Amino acid sequence: MICIIFVAKITIIWNNIMKRTILFSITLLISALLVVGCCDCRKRSKLEKPLVGTTWQLVQLMGREVAATGDSYTLCFSENGTAAGAGDCNRFTLTYTVDKSRALDIAEIGSTRRFCENHVTENAYYDMLEGVTHYEMDGDNMLLLNNGMLVGIMKAVESK
Repeated sequence: MICIIFVAKITIIWNNIMKRTILFSITLLISALLVVGCCDCRKRSKLEKPLVGTTWQLVQLMGREVAATGDSYTLCFSENGTAAGAGDCNRFTLTYTVDKSRALDIAEIGSTRRFCENHVTENAYYDMLEGVTHYEMDGDNMLLLNNGMLVGIMKAVESK
């Protein structure tokens, strides 16, 4: 009889230990999955386009939609610290620096000087580029910011 009670107590203790171990293991596994699944860097790396080598086209300028067609309002960054693009009817080049925190400094914009019907938007585009302080990626969109304020959105497009 004492032997049966002893075995029963050991079985109960063993079951409690196993329940706690299994519960702890499940909790640990779920926590690990949540941390890995919510990692912002993992999502970015799968979805975002690279800054360099992608052709970007302006879709929003200072909160207003831009109806860019063809290769108008485009920008393509090169690895050597230069970039080239187009406004409404003029082509331009610029120099830039970028760091790992996504700080972006655009300078020395030089463009052709053809008269465009939409020169106001083109000039606003150039001004916006010169004022950019950093950028963020959201899938195939590049968000251009000036000290935290969204000033432009560019979308990755197929190179022509």
